[in-house]
Amino acid sequence: MDLDDILPKRPDDPLAMLVRQDLDPMSVEELNARIGILEAEIGRAKAKIEKSVNHRASADALFKR
Repeated sequence: MDLDDILPKRPDDPLAMLVRQDLDPMSVEELNARIGILEAEIGRAKAKIEKSVNHRASADALFKR
C-alpha cells in the first residue's frame, strides 16, 4: 500500500506534511525525540478511541440497543 492511498489529499494536511518530512538532516537525538513525541501522540489517540468506545457502550447499554 502506498502512503498516498491513505493520507489525506490536501497537501497542507499536518499528517501528510509530517510523513513527507525529510529525515536525512536529523541527528539520532532529534530522531529519538521525534519518536518519543509520536509515541505520546499514539497513546493520546488510543486513549481517545478507548474513551469513545466506552462511551458508546454505555449509551448502548442505557438505551438497550
